[in-house]
Amino acid sequence: MDERELTGIGATPLSGIGTARWYRPDADLALPDPDPEGDGESDADFDPATERERFENARERAREDLETERDRARERVGEGESEIFDAHIQFLGDPQIESGVSEAIEGGYGAEHAVQRAFEEPISQFEGMDGRMAERADDLRDVRDRLLRVLLDRERTDLGGLPEGTVLLADRLTPSDTVQLDPEQVRGFVTATGGRTSHAAIFARSLAIPAVVGVGDALSEIEEDEEIAVDGEEERIVVSPGAATRERMKRSENVDTRSEPVSTADGEEIEIAANVGRPTEIEGAIDRGADGIGLYRTEFLFLDRDAPPEEDEQRETYADALDTFPEGRVVVRTLDVGGDKPIPYLDLPGEENPFLGERGIRRSLDPDGELFETQLRALCRAAGSGEGELCVMVPLVAAIEEFEDARERFEAVLADLDREGIEHARPAFGVMVETPAAALMAGELAERADFLSIGTNDLTQYVMAADRGNERVTGLHDPRYPAVLRAIRSTVEGAQGTGAWVGMCGEMAGDPALAELLVGLGLDELSTSAVTIPEVKAEIEGIDRERATALAERALGATTRAEVSDIVTRKEVQDT
Repeated sequence: MDERELTGIGATPLSGIGTARWYRPDADLALPDPDPEGDGESDADFDPATERERFENARERAREDLETERDRARERVGEGESEIFDAHIQFLGDPQIESGVSEAIEGGYGAEHAVQRAFEEPISQFEGMDGRMAERADDLRDVRDRLLRVLLDRERTDLGGLPEGTVLLADRLTPSDTVQLDPEQVRGFVTATGGRTSHAAIFARSLAIPAVVGVGDALSEIEEDEEIAVDGEEERIVVSPGAATRERMKRSENVDTRSEPVSTADGEEIEIAANVGRPTEIEGAIDRGADGIGLYRTEFLFLDRDAPPEEDEQRETYADALDTFPEGRVVVRTLDVGGDKPIPYLDLPGEENPFLGERGIRRSLDPDGELFETQLRALCRAAGSGEGELCVMVPLVAAIEEFEDARERFEAVLADLDREGIEHARPAFGVMVETPAAALMAGELAERADFLSIGTNDLTQYVMAADRGNERVTGLHDPRYPAVLRAIRSTVEGAQGTGAWVGMCGEMAGDPALAELLVGLGLDELSTSAVTIPEVKAEIEGIDRERATALAERALGATTRAEVSDIVTRKEVQDT
């Protein structure tokens, strides 16, 4: 059979070949027409009180399931990505949807049809928007279908148990669907809808699964069990691939990982590290050519247990990571928890806005002080046991006093270890810059810190006053806004002349299209999801520092996100 090619949007720069299997989750959620006569009234006889109770019970069950999936997603795809499930929990209590359900029930509809009717208008509203906002309709569908499955007592398809060699085809994949996929079994997935910023695409990058989204209606022409080649880098899929395509895919699968450090075209070395959320991700980072770990999240050590990890357990975990990069650097972020991350043995407050509450360093300096000191002891001991360079980074610093207090405790821990005669070393001690206050005070922080690492996900959230988990303001959560770029520049300039290096962790660092801009802004290190490391390294090698600096100056002079996007896309440098 001849090859057939379809084009879409590449979600990951990866490729794979496998057998097509269709996923049609709506098939088991079809509801009978409650108004066959078309007069706007339900012909069934429902008791409103009973139906309202059924809805409340379903909503509570859906909330519990979402919390469980959020925790699983945090382990599999990372902390930031898992926050979409917090947004889904918010949708469950959305006043517009709740009011729609109540009105439909009062109008004589059962809970199932009431849910279906209540979600119709909000989904339609999102679908009528542009860009990333249109993709939020899938999140609402996910929440709606979750409620319907509870009300109809239907089980969702287990996508975690797909046969090996599967290429999954679907009209759309929700976050709940995508997070189930096993990269060892799935050779790729393809969707008719979606874009590069959809949650399915983001999860695909975190899981390192080849994916092409937004293929359109032509995808429906592919039949079950046909052989499919998914080429995320070339943004296409090939049905019934021939020998030449197979050979090309085989070469593509053998990624040019560039295990050695890379330099710009004019010889300036830029470290490209990996963001890691648990030890099992380290091997993948090495395979993709990471120079080290630029963000090692430690929350996995503290979650899903009844008591905090002992010092020795922590030391061993950190030392193991250090051993994997004997000539590199491992940056470990101290425990970053708050009211949005339930840990049973900690007294975490239920806060109206936990992202502006007691979290990160604020907890480490007060209610979790003993936990913080134990973690520092383990990190200092790990630093003395390996050949690599261990760095300790404290999160959510907003005041000089906070970092000074943290540093005093760090020095006290080192003194205690000296006095006790326990083998250890002094790791570099730095700040995660993710608040506007830290960016504005970067010079003063750099005088006291060994390094600064910019967390662009949260920095964008706070600079733009746009909650990362609130789908209604997701358009503002974009680091290409001039205000965010100027906060980054403020951080870099503040560190100049202090001896502190400046890195970046977050999704912005993993976008190859922004690599030249980031080099021009003066970053020494970029840390990203492992799957994008080869592409970022390849981009770095072609960058001229002088041209990059000129590009950054133009972007910093822009006044809108659209202007910045245009400058970065065209990469035109005007003579000054």
